[in-house]
This record gives sequence, structure tokens and C-alpha cells, in this order.
Amino acid sequence: METLQFHFKNQGATRPVSKAGLVGVVGSGNLEVLIEPAPAGAGCAVEVHTAALGFAPIWQAVMEDFNQRWQLGDVSIAINDMGATPAVVSLRLDQAVEAVAPSAPQGGKGGQ
Repeated sequence: METLQFHFKNQGATRPVSKAGLVGVVGSGNLEVLIEPAPAGAGCAVEVHTAALGFAPIWQAVMEDFNQRWQLGDVSIAINDMGATPAVVSLRLDQAVEAVAPSAPQGGKGGQ
């Protein structure tokens, strides 16, 4: 098991996360995402627990893409992964944001 941590400051982020949410399941080729509000000024913190070792650069790219699309502030995200592909990771992250951020635009592309 490998643990990866990512943090994005996102100063001035305007998308609040008002409640906690859980999407996905921990299973082969899948993952679960827990998203919840964090204290003011916390930025966007992501902790990944993955069974697939040695994919840190790919996780970094997926997290940077997610952050660029959503620009969330004051949020904590925990991911429990069982070998999901980057596309599945992005899908679950978008589903998690859409479940908890009432101001999220339809389509989950962060206004792009």
C-alpha cells in the first residue's frame, strides 16, 4: 500500500464544499472518494491510499488536472484506490464534487 499526498493552495477559490460526500467503492479497478469541508484557508488537500505502487507521477498529473478544473478551496479529499485507471479516478472525483458543491456547473468541467 502506498500513501500519496497532494496540496493545492487555491487562494481565492470560490467553490465551497458545504457537506461531506462519498462516491465509488473500493474494489478491483475502482476507488472510493470521500470529500469533506476543511477549515478556512486549508486549500485543497488530497490523500491517496493506493494498492498500485509506483504510479506517483500519474497521480500527480491526475490531481493537477482535477485541481485546474475545479479550483476547490477549504476541502479535504481522501481516496482509497484499488488500481483504478486515471479516467476512473477523474470520473469519481468529478462525481464527488458534484455531490457536495451546490454551485458546481453541470457537466463537472469546472466552467471550462
